[in-house]
Amino acid sequence: MTIREPSPADLPALREIERAAGEPFRALGMARIADDEPPSVGQLTDYLRAGRLLVAYEGPEGDTAGRPAGYLLWDPVDGCAHIEQVSVHPEYARRGIGRALIERAERDSGLGALTLTTFAEVPWNAPYYRRLGFRVLDDTALTPGLRAIRAHEAALGLDAWPRVCMRRQAEHSDGPQ
Repeated sequence: MTIREPSPADLPALREIERAAGEPFRALGMARIADDEPPSVGQLTDYLRAGRLLVAYEGPEGDTAGRPAGYLLWDPVDGCAHIEQVSVHPEYARRGIGRALIERAERDSGLGALTLTTFAEVPWNAPYYRRLGFRVLDDTALTPGLRAIRAHEAALGLDAWPRVCMRRQAEHSDGPQ
Protein backbone atom coordinates (compact mmCIF):
# COMPACT_ATOMS: atom_id res chain seq x y z
CA MET A 1 0.00 0.00 0.00
CA THR A 2 1.13 3.53 -0.78
CA ILE A 3 -0.23 6.61 0.96
CA ARG A 4 0.20 9.90 -0.86
CA GLU A 5 -1.59 12.95 -2.17
CA PRO A 6 -3.75 11.95 -5.14
CA SER A 7 -3.63 13.28 -8.64
CA PRO A 8 -6.68 15.39 -9.56
CA ALA A 9 -7.75 12.59 -11.92
CA ASP A 10 -8.26 10.28 -8.91
CA LEU A 11 -10.74 12.55 -7.11
CA PRO A 12 -13.90 11.06 -8.69
CA ALA A 13 -12.81 7.63 -7.46
CA LEU A 14 -12.80 8.97 -3.90
CA ARG A 15 -16.48 9.82 -4.24
CA GLU A 16 -17.12 6.20 -5.23
CA ILE A 17 -15.16 4.99 -2.19
CA GLU A 18 -17.37 7.16 0.00
CA ARG A 19 -20.54 5.77 -1.52
CA ALA A 20 -19.36 2.16 -1.09
CA ALA A 21 -18.18 2.82 2.48
CA GLY A 22 -21.59 4.26 3.33
CA GLU A 23 -23.56 1.20 2.26
CA PRO A 24 -23.03 -0.82 5.49
CA PHE A 25 -24.93 1.89 7.40
CA ARG A 26 -28.15 0.63 5.74
CA ALA A 27 -28.03 -2.58 7.77
CA LEU A 28 -28.02 -0.45 10.95
CA GLY A 29 -31.15 1.47 9.95
CA MET A 30 -29.07 4.49 8.93
CA ALA A 31 -30.07 4.75 5.27
CA ARG A 32 -29.84 8.52 5.42
CA ILE A 33 -26.13 8.21 6.16
CA ALA A 34 -25.68 5.68 3.36
CA ASP A 35 -27.44 8.06 0.96
CA ASP A 36 -25.44 11.13 2.02
CA GLU A 37 -23.72 12.80 -0.91
CA PRO A 38 -19.91 12.44 -0.82
CA PRO A 39 -17.67 15.50 -0.90
CA SER A 40 -17.75 17.09 -4.33
CA VAL A 41 -14.73 17.05 -6.62
CA GLY A 42 -14.46 20.78 -5.89
CA GLN A 43 -14.33 20.17 -2.13
CA LEU A 44 -11.79 17.39 -2.61
CA THR A 45 -9.73 19.71 -4.82
CA ASP A 46 -9.72 22.31 -2.03
CA TYR A 47 -8.36 19.71 0.42
CA LEU A 48 -5.78 18.60 -2.13
CA ARG A 49 -4.58 22.17 -2.71
CA ALA A 50 -4.36 22.70 1.07
CA GLY A 51 -2.26 19.54 1.48
CA ARG A 52 -4.87 17.90 3.71
CA LEU A 53 -6.02 14.98 1.52
CA LEU A 54 -4.34 11.60 1.73
CA VAL A 55 -5.16 8.56 -0.37
CA ALA A 56 -4.19 4.93 0.19
CA TYR A 57 -3.45 3.11 -3.05
CA GLU A 58 -3.35 -0.63 -3.54
CA GLY A 59 0.03 -1.95 -4.53
CA PRO A 60 3.54 -1.74 -3.09
CA GLU A 61 5.07 1.40 -1.60
CA GLY A 62 6.08 3.79 -4.35
CA ASP A 63 3.71 2.28 -6.93
CA THR A 64 1.92 5.13 -8.67
CA ALA A 65 -0.35 2.91 -10.77
CA GLY A 66 -2.51 1.39 -8.02
CA ARG A 67 -6.16 2.31 -7.60
CA PRO A 68 -7.43 4.25 -4.58
CA ALA A 69 -8.55 2.04 -1.68
CA GLY A 70 -9.29 4.72 0.93
CA TYR A 71 -8.84 8.37 1.77
CA LEU A 72 -8.67 10.85 4.61
CA LEU A 73 -9.48 14.57 4.85
CA TRP A 74 -8.33 16.68 7.79
CA ASP A 75 -8.63 20.26 8.96
CA PRO A 76 -6.68 22.24 11.55
CA VAL A 77 -9.10 22.87 14.43
CA ASP A 78 -8.00 24.54 17.64
CA GLY A 79 -4.40 23.36 17.30
CA CYS A 80 -5.33 19.77 16.44
CA ALA A 81 -5.60 17.82 13.21
CA HIS A 82 -9.34 17.19 13.00
CA ILE A 83 -10.19 14.17 10.87
CA GLU A 84 -13.07 15.39 8.76
CA GLN A 85 -13.50 12.11 6.92
CA VAL A 86 -11.77 8.77 6.67
CA SER A 87 -13.26 6.16 4.35
CA VAL A 88 -12.02 2.81 3.09
CA HIS A 89 -13.69 0.87 0.30
CA PRO A 90 -15.27 -2.28 1.80
CA GLU A 91 -13.16 -4.44 -0.58
CA TYR A 92 -10.13 -3.29 1.42
CA ALA A 93 -11.63 -3.44 4.94
CA ARG A 94 -9.69 -4.97 7.82
CA ARG A 95 -6.28 -4.41 6.24
CA GLY A 96 -5.13 -1.53 8.44
CA ILE A 97 -5.74 1.12 5.79
CA GLY A 98 -7.79 3.42 8.01
CA ARG A 99 -5.18 3.18 10.76
CA ALA A 100 -2.36 3.88 8.29
CA LEU A 101 -4.18 6.94 6.92
CA ILE A 102 -4.75 8.28 10.43
CA GLU A 103 -1.13 7.74 11.43
CA ARG A 104 0.08 9.46 8.26
CA ALA A 105 -2.24 12.43 8.85
CA GLU A 106 -0.92 12.70 12.40
CA ARG A 107 2.66 12.72 11.16
CA ASP A 108 2.05 15.08 8.23
CA SER A 109 0.07 17.59 10.28
CA GLY A 110 2.79 18.04 12.87
CA LEU A 111 0.07 19.02 15.35
CA GLY A 112 -0.15 17.86 18.96
CA ALA A 113 -3.33 15.81 18.74
CA LEU A 114 -5.95 14.35 16.46
CA THR A 115 -9.67 14.90 16.94
CA LEU A 116 -12.76 13.59 15.21
CA THR A 117 -16.51 13.29 15.60
CA THR A 118 -18.22 9.98 14.98
CA PHE A 119 -21.17 7.75 15.72
CA ALA A 120 -20.91 6.35 19.24
CA GLU A 121 -22.56 2.99 18.61
CA VAL A 122 -21.49 2.06 15.07
CA PRO A 123 -18.88 -0.74 15.42
CA TRP A 124 -16.55 0.70 12.78
CA ASN A 125 -16.81 4.19 14.26
CA ALA A 126 -16.23 5.06 17.95
CA PRO A 127 -15.35 1.48 19.08
CA TYR A 128 -12.79 1.29 16.26
CA TYR A 129 -11.26 4.65 17.13
CA ARG A 130 -11.01 3.62 20.80
CA ARG A 131 -8.86 0.69 19.67
CA LEU A 132 -6.63 3.23 17.90
CA GLY A 133 -6.10 5.18 21.12
CA PHE A 134 -8.78 7.86 20.82
CA ARG A 135 -10.77 8.76 23.91
CA VAL A 136 -14.26 10.24 24.12
CA LEU A 137 -14.38 13.88 25.20
CA ASP A 138 -17.14 15.02 27.49
CA ASP A 139 -18.91 18.27 26.68
CA THR A 140 -16.75 20.28 29.10
CA ALA A 141 -13.60 19.26 27.19
CA LEU A 142 -14.83 20.46 23.79
CA THR A 143 -12.89 23.31 22.26
CA PRO A 144 -14.74 26.14 20.50
CA GLY A 145 -13.95 24.60 17.12
CA LEU A 146 -15.28 21.18 18.15
CA ARG A 147 -18.43 22.81 19.55
CA ALA A 148 -18.97 24.52 16.18
CA ILE A 149 -18.46 21.22 14.32
CA ARG A 150 -20.94 19.45 16.60
CA ALA A 151 -23.48 22.26 16.16
CA HIS A 152 -23.13 21.98 12.38
CA GLU A 153 -23.59 18.20 12.55
CA ALA A 154 -26.69 18.64 14.70
CA ALA A 155 -28.09 21.14 12.18
CA LEU A 156 -27.56 18.49 9.47
CA GLY A 157 -29.56 15.99 11.52
CA LEU A 158 -26.66 13.70 12.37
CA ASP A 159 -27.71 13.70 16.02
CA ALA A 160 -30.56 11.35 15.11
CA TRP A 161 -27.97 8.76 16.23
CA PRO A 162 -25.65 9.18 19.25
CA ARG A 163 -22.43 11.01 18.35
CA VAL A 164 -19.22 11.71 20.22
CA CYS A 165 -16.09 13.83 19.89
CA MET A 166 -12.84 11.94 20.33
CA ARG A 167 -9.19 12.91 20.74
CA ARG A 168 -5.83 11.18 20.56
CA GLN A 169 -2.55 12.75 21.58
CA ALA A 170 -0.01 12.66 18.77
CA GLU A 171 2.88 10.29 19.39
CA HIS A 172 5.39 13.06 18.73
CA SER A 173 3.71 15.39 21.24
CA ASP A 174 4.41 15.75 24.95
CA GLY A 175 1.28 17.88 25.53
CA PRO A 176 -1.63 17.09 27.84
CA GLN A 177 -4.17 14.45 26.91
